[in-house]
Amino acid sequence: MTKTLWLECGLLYCSAVWGTTFVLVKDTIGDVSPAALVGWRFAISAACLLPWVLRRQRPSAHLGEGLLLGAILLVLYVAQTAGLAYTSASNSAFITGLFVVFVPLFLLLFSGRPPTRVQWAATGVALAGLWLLTGGASGFNRGDAMTLLAAVTYAAHLLATDAYVRGDADAVLLAFHQFWSCAAGALLVALAQGAPLGVRSPRAWGAVWFLALIPNLSAFFIQMKAQKSVPPLKVSLIFSLEPVFAALFAWTVGGEDFSGRKALGGALILAAMVAGELSKLPALKGRSKEVLPA
Repeated sequence: MTKTLWLECGLLYCSAVWGTTFVLVKDTIGDVSPAALVGWRFAISAACLLPWVLRRQRPSAHLGEGLLLGAILLVLYVAQTAGLAYTSASNSAFITGLFVVFVPLFLLLFSGRPPTRVQWAATGVALAGLWLLTGGASGFNRGDAMTLLAAVTYAAHLLATDAYVRGDADAVLLAFHQFWSCAAGALLVALAQGAPLGVRSPRAWGAVWFLALIPNLSAFFIQMKAQKSVPPLKVSLIFSLEPVFAALFAWTVGGEDFSGRKALGGALILAAMVAGELSKLPALKGRSKEVLPA
């Protein structure tokens, strides 16, 4: 296998790993509150990066950018994790994937850059898929709404990353400051909610460590390594498989009910995601240096 093919396989690994997290998180939040789960997950990730951070001449570099990105990350993951208490893992994965169609809408609102006809069409297809996936207005529940918020903040994080990442930016420091600030914010949210900070079982602790080390750190490292060589458009298309992997895990390992209506809704959302990427969004260049593990 060529180096490029190995890297593309690595990106496929990232999509598959991130796809497993929806079922795993849904199964874990019975033993740890959603905000505490986010807090411990990102605290461990930040601690693992600390030795490399301390070797930097200016460990506080990118602190301001990291704090803002961490705040967006906080909303994204707390909303997504809490939403899994009310919606299915497969719904959560496909709805999160809607971030692709929010990007051009944000560009219109904040940059005055109108979406293309393909992007408008993709938005319409995605909304149709969301309708089928959730069962329409009557089936749209609290968890779906919270996950939709996660999709919105995912798009916001992508655009903010695009604004902050420069040629000389240190991705390790950007990731570290996001991770520790997100962790601190999530634990404060848990305290404000009166939710326990403890993790009530060894199995749940195992899930927390898995989320911190595999989806956060290993997949993040592979993503950064691969995107030095693999074109951003190809990376984005491979990453669009994440909700497919998530649905497969949910319908098999997770034991969720499979229905043709939900499958069609998910397929429409996936089609909209691919169409959005193929339309070559101006923000796509930021994904080559994206520092958000999914």
